[in-house]
This record gives sequence, C-alpha cells and structure tokens, in this order.
Amino acid sequence: MEKRQKRREKQMSAATISTHGVMEGGGSYNRHARIPAGGANLALPYLEDAARSLAVRPGTDPLVIADYGSSQGKNSLAPMRTAIRCLRSRVGSERAVMVVHVDQHANDFNTLFDVLHNDSDRYSVDDPNVFPFAIGRSFYENVFPGEQVDLGWCSYAAVWLRRIPALIPGHFMSVACTGDVRAAFDLQAAGDWRLFLSLRARELRAGGRLVVVLPGLSDEGVTGFEPLFNSANEILGEMVDERVFGADERKRMVLGAYPRRRAQLLEPFAREGQFRTLNVERCDVFELPDTAWTDYQLDGNVESLGSRHAAFFRAIFVPSLAASISDAGRRLAFADRLEQKLKRRLCERPAPCHSLVQVIVLAKQDPVAPTSPRSDEQ
Repeated sequence: MEKRQKRREKQMSAATISTHGVMEGGGSYNRHARIPAGGANLALPYLEDAARSLAVRPGTDPLVIADYGSSQGKNSLAPMRTAIRCLRSRVGSERAVMVVHVDQHANDFNTLFDVLHNDSDRYSVDDPNVFPFAIGRSFYENVFPGEQVDLGWCSYAAVWLRRIPALIPGHFMSVACTGDVRAAFDLQAAGDWRLFLSLRARELRAGGRLVVVLPGLSDEGVTGFEPLFNSANEILGEMVDERVFGADERKRMVLGAYPRRRAQLLEPFAREGQFRTLNVERCDVFELPDTAWTDYQLDGNVESLGSRHAAFFRAIFVPSLAASISDAGRRLAFADRLEQKLKRRLCERPAPCHSLVQVIVLAKQDPVAPTSPRSDEQ
C-alpha cells in the first residue's frame, strides 16, 4: 500500500511538469544546432530515395511535404530542397509543391518565416511553384486531414515525449534514471512512438513515405552526450546552493527528451511486419562525429569548444529546464548563468560529444500502384 501511494505521488508530481521541448527563440536554435544539422545531413540520401520511390498521384493537385518539428527552419532548408529537387525530376516544374512546417504553438515562428523569406539557401528561391506553410500544433495530435501528405520528414523532434511520466531523482535526463522511474519513461516512450506512427499513418497518402531521424542510444545505453549532461547536472546542484532557484524547482527540472535504441524503434512492427499500414523500408544507425571536437583537435582552442557545447545545450535544453522556474526574470538569469558556468566547466574538462544517429524510412502501403517500375516518373 505504501509503495503504491509513493508511486501515485510521484506520478501526480510529474503530471504538472510541462514537457516543453520548444527550442530557445530569437534564432538561437538556428545558430547553435549544428549536431542535429549534421544528423539530418547523414539522412539526406534516405530522403532522396523516399522522394524517388513514393507513389506520385496523377493529376495536378499539389504534392505535400510535411516537416514535422521544424523549429526555426534553418535545419529544414537542405532537406526540403533535396526533396523538392527529387520530386521535380519526376513531375516537372509546373506542379505545385506545398511544404508544411509543423511545430508547437510556442515555437519561434517569426524566425521560421524570416528564414523562409530571406535566407539565401531557402528552397523556394528559384521555384515559384513551391509554397511554404506552417502549422502551430504538436505532432502528437492530428496535424493534417487524412491522407494528405505525400512525403514526411521528421529530424530530431520525435526524441521529445508527449508528457513527462515521473520526476528523476538527482538528474534531469531519462538515461540517468533507474528502477520504477526508468520503467515509467520506457512505457511513456513506447506509447508516444506508437501514437506518433499512428497519426502519421493516418495523414500519409497510400504509397507515401516518412523519413524519421533520431538521436540514438547504444546497446550499452550510451548517448555520447554524457559528459555534457553530467556537467550541467553538477552545475544545477551548485545553483541551488547559490539560491539561483529553489530545491523544489530543481526537482522539477526534467527533460522530456528520450533517446531510443534501434530495437525500440522497430518494436511496433515486430509482430506483423507492419504497423497501422506502415512498413519499414530502412532502419540504420550511424556514428556522428562532434565537429566542435574535431576543430578543437586541430586548433587547440578550448574556449571555442566550451562555448559551442554550452551554446548547444542552452539553445536546445535550457528552455525546458527553465520552465520549472516560476519567475520570468529568474528564468532569463538562469539561462545566462547556466551557460556561463557550463562553458567554464567544459573548458576545464574538454570532452567530445560523438553521438549516434538513427534513420528509419517508412512506407504506407499502396494497394494500387505497382512497386516498380512507376509509370508516373518522367
């Protein structure tokens, strides 16, 4: 009875934590998210293959590309340009292509639209028949009407859970928890992945493709970011002692990011070989070298290394941690102070953040179109 009561209290405490998952605004994510950009670049050949193999509908209706988890847009430009180029080789230059960027309503859409309008690498610069759109809604909800998406792309965003199932004693990352807490995160992650897949299966057209890129977890449970996460965790403890925020606020600092093993990505497909009309075409794992570490090995500039790693952590994770601080002014001061302290710590303990990248390509069954060759290709 006592154990059940403690579990209920833990779940009630976690239920009021916002998962957040929104990146730091003002273009910060665009400037500092080089690791996700590197992972996305590894997946571009998979996106090309998906665009070439999806079933193109006859007629003149627009083709729809969905960018699930666009954030502030910079990291979406190369993938969208790649997909559009491949589709153009099949349907010509006159058919309209709609690119729909999806992210939570709190996302920095001002920066996104500025990138889409002004960036020199924008995918619509030489193509008047490409039309960008944006939707402010979580991809754990219905984002499109049924069977509207021809090609889906989701890079690093599906690592974020829909909700945080439990507090994490002594840390803020799920990879550091054990026992009942880890079991709660595992269960939440499995359900969220199935929900994500179910919603995308509904939105994809028959013969459509979905490419998902995710940070990976090794079979030994290693992400590659442990030195960065553990340094940040130590600093959070110091900041409580310095009364930057309270101990209760610190307890509630939990990230909804959950790196998965390859087996966890494939689990929904294990029983019948498919899930909600989706089939796995590819599921591969790559090592992603830390370019900041590579540069450090060449130039020995530890200040630059520390700055780049600290800015990366701030842009991606600090907004979620700061959401537990009630006062807006203290939240801003927290972000600045944490980045400064983290930079110093990382300069004292330089370490790489080599990580794993997983790419899974999913196809929605097309009961009509033949698999090969396709008569719609030009």
